[in-house]
Amino acid sequence: MTEFVGRLRLGVNIDHVATVRNARGGDVPDPLRAAKIAEAAGCDGITAHLREDRRHISDADIEALAANLTVPLNFEMAATEEMQQIALRYRPHAVCIVPEKREERTTEGGLEVAQDENRLAHFIAPLRDAGCRVSIFIAADQRQIEAAHRIGAAVVELHTGAYCDAHAEGRFDDRDAELERLREMSAFAHSLGLEVHAGHGLTYDTVQPVAAFPEMVELNIGHFLVGEAIFVGLDASIRRMRQLMDDARA
Repeated sequence: MTEFVGRLRLGVNIDHVATVRNARGGDVPDPLRAAKIAEAAGCDGITAHLREDRRHISDADIEALAANLTVPLNFEMAATEEMQQIALRYRPHAVCIVPEKREERTTEGGLEVAQDENRLAHFIAPLRDAGCRVSIFIAADQRQIEAAHRIGAAVVELHTGAYCDAHAEGRFDDRDAELERLREMSAFAHSLGLEVHAGHGLTYDTVQPVAAFPEMVELNIGHFLVGEAIFVGLDASIRRMRQLMDDARA
């Protein structure tokens, strides 16, 4: 059995602080301020997704985050030339390649790597050469994990949305099946030498079973923490999530 290795990292996604700002326009709430609160609350990194349509995070946000963070920046992006050039300009610690559709509200599934291996391998090569740690956001599917490994990604981030949706909808047999799939694919990815992350839809109610996977290195959580912050504040929402993750690894 794989032993736990170190502290499970928490990456806080601040996209939806920018969503609230952009709903009215202006400068508040400021995503950089949220990121600094997250740092103080004990997060291990900040995630920000610069979408092609700039619906939440802006280019100026990325510039400010790159210049002011004291924890690593995980830059989520589609596999487009524009985003590649932005990533190469700022050279964040990590780059996570995600699927992106203009009509979706949030990222709805994992990236299709197996059918686009050649393009993606060439796409991520300059990012790797620039020193960025390349992650691929994918479903917990052996075929996609193998493809991510072949193209040279260092990390896979497993999409936990189906697991979280099944829990929220009371489909507990489906939830348990999805959790088992995530567990098996975490172990499989680890066996290939990939670093294993997970994220999407995780809440206080769903985080601990995933956090307990011995191969899991990092969880990226955003929308729930920003929503919970409306009621308890961002510092408190992050600290509680941090504690639940630590308890799961104890």
